[in-house]
Amino acid sequence: MIKNDKFNTCCSAIAKIGHCEVESVITVDERGQMVLPREVRNKANIKAHDKLTIISWKKGDKICCISLIRAEEFAEMVKDLLGPMMKEMMNKGGRK
Repeated sequence: MIKNDKFNTCCSAIAKIGHCEVESVITVDERGQMVLPREVRNKANIKAHDKLTIISWKKGDKICCISLIRAEEFAEMVKDLLGPMMKEMMNKGGRK
């Protein structure tokens, strides 16, 4: 593991979960817009009109990492996480 604080970012936690790879470096234009390179879109099978969820990771009070997750996959993740919790809450509410 790298000990240097320069490389000890919030993204190092992500690296423990899965495989991280630098795909490309992009530039933000004057209007704040970015372009995902064609190669990245092709690898990720991202098409026009696809919806992506932006997830930010913070280190302290600064955003240090931004991830894109397909909106439908993110909705499924939230459903899987909150569904059982909501079901349990509904069951407990009905017993009172």
